[in-house]
Amino acid sequence: MTSSLDPVQGESRLLIDGALVAARSGRHYTTYNPATEAPIGEVSDAGLDDADAAIAAARRAFDNGDWSTNVALRRRVLQQLAAGLREAAPQLCEQAVADVGAPMAITRNGPQGDGPIALIDYAVEVLERYAFDRELPVANTMGVPSQRRVWKEPAGVVAAITPWNFPFQINLAKLAPALAAGCSVVLKAAPDTPWMATIIGRIAAECTDMPRGVLNVLTSSDPSAIGERLTQDSRIDVVSFTGSTATGRRIMASASGTVKKVFLELGGKSANVILDDADFGSALLSGLAVCFHAGQGCALPTRILLPRRRYDEGVAMLQTFFGYLQYGDPYGEQQIMGPLINARQQQRVLDYIDIGVAEGARLVCGGKRPAHLPRGYYVEPTLFADVRNDMRIAQEEIFGPVLVAIPYDDDDDAVRIANDTIYGLSGSVYSADTERALRVARRIRTGTINVNGANFFAPDSPFGGYKQSGIGREMGVEGFEEYLQTKTVALPA
Repeated sequence: MTSSLDPVQGESRLLIDGALVAARSGRHYTTYNPATEAPIGEVSDAGLDDADAAIAAARRAFDNGDWSTNVALRRRVLQQLAAGLREAAPQLCEQAVADVGAPMAITRNGPQGDGPIALIDYAVEVLERYAFDRELPVANTMGVPSQRRVWKEPAGVVAAITPWNFPFQINLAKLAPALAAGCSVVLKAAPDTPWMATIIGRIAAECTDMPRGVLNVLTSSDPSAIGERLTQDSRIDVVSFTGSTATGRRIMASASGTVKKVFLELGGKSANVILDDADFGSALLSGLAVCFHAGQGCALPTRILLPRRRYDEGVAMLQTFFGYLQYGDPYGEQQIMGPLINARQQQRVLDYIDIGVAEGARLVCGGKRPAHLPRGYYVEPTLFADVRNDMRIAQEEIFGPVLVAIPYDDDDDAVRIANDTIYGLSGSVYSADTERALRVARRIRTGTINVNGANFFAPDSPFGGYKQSGIGREMGVEGFEEYLQTKTVALPA
């Protein structure tokens, strides 16, 4: 069956136990277009009773069905899901622009639009070649010769809790490997961006042979209550969360009572290290990455480290580049920057700019609500100079289009500054000498790093962080294995 989706307002219902249903309370809540502040539509407002029903359905599907053991079924359903999503690609892109405020120029074939469907394709590839059963050499332990095998088995019921910044990509980055591994899933969408989850639920229900309860989708205006239920419930085996480090800490504490497996992809304060031999003209253009999707990306480089002897030159070039940046209407073909997600996030970014000024950093450009955009949750592209790495604007995740420029003395000092943070998610290094750049990159304690403008991001690339940027990896074979358990079996030799 073909799914029909309104390009402005998508599916408003929950998916629970194979059925598209309204919240049991009958409640709905309104979401808003962050570029216009106009209502998008109303979506079901799930309560704890809906969460309980979804958990129960996922538990039954895993324990009583053959999803966990039937590889051929999983492959077919995932291929059907990918096909259904591709058919809905134009609507998905339109929905992303309205839902997230992501510019259309970075949505088509990008992480907000239909690009993430490749994550399903990759999960199917891994499923087809993964060694779920491998043999170890015969062991003679305490005089008993034993054959040994290692079985990889699905981890169980997964609670996937996703954020609002790249909802479609992150939803699929969790769902595709979890479903391929044989898990059942309860997906809880962020309240600001529910439609990119409910569309997946509708296509799963209408366009695939997915058994009842394998995938359940919840949307709620009160994410904390549903999230707490998911993390504490003993019927949930795995919690997969992407969001802020502060929330990740709470999830770890909440899940500890039942000793769940927890995957966390959290915040970042990534450093972009420009070495003194780099071509400044091209390397410093990378500073504009902080404005990609209005800076609402955990891996975006928000600290730019410049050699002290070229610091003034670098800041002046950055100021020029920031002045050229166009932003505003998400339908503008040249835009990489749209609005922030909501008024609360807009005010948070403006508050951090005030903090930077109060700390003594020099506001080079930006720092305000743009006068030419009276509607929408915009903040001007903002550059700070004369920043010390111990300032709050250099240590805390702002999640907005704010770049801080920090001077360093030599390569050792650059590495020290890059690592002087609680985070370790990503980063960049630029140098005319690739080997020198790699030596610096190896010393920076982050889960991912780009060298000389290359980009690690792809379905087969494991993504995650060191330190308080998270636990585990998403995407790649490593991301698939987050949803597996390991069983060792011994037989007489």
